[in-house]
Amino acid sequence: MSKIALVTGASRGIGASIAKRLARDGMTVVVNYSNRVEEADAVVAEIAAVGGKALAMKADVSSAKSVREMFDAIEAQLGKIDVLVNNAGIMPAVKPLAEHDDDTFDRVFAINLKGSFNTMREAATRLNDGGRIVNFSTSVIGLGFPGYAVYGATKAAIETMTNILAKEMRGRNITVNAVAPGPTATDLFLTGKSPETIDKLAKAAPLERLGTPDDIAAAVAFLAGPDGAWINGQTLRANGGIV
Repeated sequence: MSKIALVTGASRGIGASIAKRLARDGMTVVVNYSNRVEEADAVVAEIAAVGGKALAMKADVSSAKSVREMFDAIEAQLGKIDVLVNNAGIMPAVKPLAEHDDDTFDRVFAINLKGSFNTMREAATRLNDGGRIVNFSTSVIGLGFPGYAVYGATKAAIETMTNILAKEMRGRNITVNAVAPGPTATDLFLTGKSPETIDKLAKAAPLERLGTPDDIAAAVAFLAGPDGAWINGQTLRANGGIV
């Protein structure tokens, strides 16, 4: 029987690549989305076209009620989850900390941090023994780029939760890790940046290119699969050596 994986924010970008990769690895994938139903359905159709199994499911990860209902629905339709990938997140406009408004701060923390907290809290008691939780951080934490204070703060908190939750899962053979991408060619990263900025960031890593969604999906697949069974409580910095 195939393992069941929930990938949040999986209608496009890195999340879509993760969903497709885990499906190729033989998992039944729940493609979570909040608004982009057409894109989520397209990911499901692409997975089905090559013989994989997937379904799209709407839920606002920033809402504890919505997340709880999503877990209920998955269990009713497919069974208990084996793999949780907390990919859903937003990046606010790059600007100094002093220029951020309260609404932006609250929204970024609600989706990036509270969203991951909500799903981890459910998974902590509902994930099958032997399961995997893969959270998302960012290499911004190591780089310390000005303008990313609010975004980076949400991800630093996720790294702390990752390490502690791994210890709290003792006795159930569940691993909890995080992936911290560097600059990756997604709409989230590219939007609002000049070609000069993008080129500079692409050349910053020793490998002299931006990451791709498939690069990040491969790192997640490692942590979610059998070869990652001895990695626990860690943050994997998938960034081409930029930091």
